[in-house]
Amino acid sequence: MHDLIPIASLHPGQFAEVRQVVGRPEEVRRMEEIGVRNGVVLEMVRSGTPCIVRVGATKLCFRDGEMCAVLVAARMSA
Repeated sequence: MHDLIPIASLHPGQFAEVRQVVGRPEEVRRMEEIGVRNGVVLEMVRSGTPCIVRVGATKLCFRDGEMCAVLVAARMSA
């Protein structure tokens, strides 16, 4: 099993699988509605604040508070 890391720890071009979304129920539900849920593979497009990730064909932008709520397992590729 891979260690879980915050999404903010990813580097540009790195892929990861979402393993856990942590936060208030309404925050978790919002993340799920925009496609960030357990099992989804995403790619870090731009790290920093804010960061940009790609989920499928969609790019999402996250601020600090949102990024820390998403825990991922890094992968070698999509």
